[in-house]
Amino acid sequence: MLLTDELLLNYKRCRRRTFLEVYGSHQDREPTKEFLLKLKRENKHHVATVLKERSLVYQQPEASKKDWLLRSQQTLELMSQGVECIYRGRLHIKLSDWQSSLVDSENSIINEMILPIASEDVTLIADPTLLIKQPGKSIFGDWTYLPLNIKLGRRPKPEYKLIAAYHAQIIAAITGELPDTSTLILRQQNDYQINLEYWLPRMYDIVNDCIEMLVHRQTPEVFISRQRCSLCHWHSFCHEHAKSQKHLSLVPGITPKRYESLLSMGLDSLDAIAKANPSQMAEKIGKEVTSQLQQQVRSLLLETPLIRSSYNLQNNRHLPTHAIEFYFDIEAEPDRNLDYLLGILAVDRVNNTEEFYPFLAETVDQEAKIWQEFLEFVMAHPNVPIFHFSDYEVDTIKRLAALYNTPYRETKALLNRCVDIHHWVTTTVVLPVESYSLKSLANWLGFSWREAKAGGDQCVCWYDDWLRSQDSSLLDAILSYNEDDCYATYYLKYWLENFLAESQKYQVL
Repeated sequence: MLLTDELLLNYKRCRRRTFLEVYGSHQDREPTKEFLLKLKRENKHHVATVLKERSLVYQQPEASKKDWLLRSQQTLELMSQGVECIYRGRLHIKLSDWQSSLVDSENSIINEMILPIASEDVTLIADPTLLIKQPGKSIFGDWTYLPLNIKLGRRPKPEYKLIAAYHAQIIAAITGELPDTSTLILRQQNDYQINLEYWLPRMYDIVNDCIEMLVHRQTPEVFISRQRCSLCHWHSFCHEHAKSQKHLSLVPGITPKRYESLLSMGLDSLDAIAKANPSQMAEKIGKEVTSQLQQQVRSLLLETPLIRSSYNLQNNRHLPTHAIEFYFDIEAEPDRNLDYLLGILAVDRVNNTEEFYPFLAETVDQEAKIWQEFLEFVMAHPNVPIFHFSDYEVDTIKRLAALYNTPYRETKALLNRCVDIHHWVTTTVVLPVESYSLKSLANWLGFSWREAKAGGDQCVCWYDDWLRSQDSSLLDAILSYNEDDCYATYYLKYWLENFLAESQKYQVL
């Protein structure tokens, strides 16, 4: 069995993913999403930029990554020659060598972390971006190597630190000398030194647990996390499994921590939560969370929308309505810090007309131009409310206004017209859905996007492809998706407006 640093990194994020990468059927694995391919290309470019700007002269093994053993042997040969910098080297050790290197350590705390592991043949593999020669004592002579990893992230994530510590320990097992540190170079090319004293013991536990899971084929429980799972190859497979089990992770508001609390109370199903004593639940997860979860569960069991218990239909302010309404959605390219499409759906409720107005930057230097065009359009209709979904549109207005010196009075007037439909939904009603995302809510209403499999991530890829190819069909796809986002927001607002009005009438009667 091979334990790669990629498997270990995935294990830190999701144990089930690592298990499925080793034992899952390829028929259940989705093709790599285009957005992930884009990230890989960007990471490769980032690495090349770092190498160039730091004038790093390197050598690298010639064997392909598929021939991991030969590539590892070639890396070891370069290390024994004292090569100053090794790029994309591969290191491997047997589990017995790994354990010996830990037991032989003088650090008693580390020794205490070692737990018995099944004796199955396991090889640990590491792929540091660079191996940098340093003075020291090792099996090679008066030098050793420090691992250096170049990552596209903006901050040193825990999983990056874990892998950096893993690389350091594998070098220690090979050279007989534990590196003083392990280095990360991040997106802004800032160096980050890993505190090995802190991370090594934590890494040993994680490696041990991962190997035990794989050796004993302990299938981890499914848990659907909306943000973490969305780009995973196994998302559809796990989601179908969770649905078949009616798993509680599909209930909005049930986080991993709350899930453990619910299980500790014996609440492992929708029915159990619905019938549970609220006071007993509140002792574990709080009164407000208990009320929200039990109402959410009732909505799911009844398959019907409910007025949120914390919302007063009679006394709270009403959802704004107007003869003309704007529905606003943005497409952005985060890596370029660029908002390239400001889409407005204008709905005339008196004349029963709908028209879409896209303000599109066809090049990366047209953001200022479309911002001014957008401003002129919305300011020509000063009393029209601007409906949007989530905080992003408001945050973008603030960013663009500051960036392009929009007068404060204009900016404030514009922001005062913005109405967040997501906020209105989540504070007024409880719906029988798995998620309160726009797509989930609109799909529940029966709305469907013309680009069925598209999302914000896909639009990022389409826009990057457009910049390279100038293929107009890519812009057409982006415009179609953005327009549908605006329509989805419109349909959701219209439904909510009617539902609240009907509920209020019923309450009065």
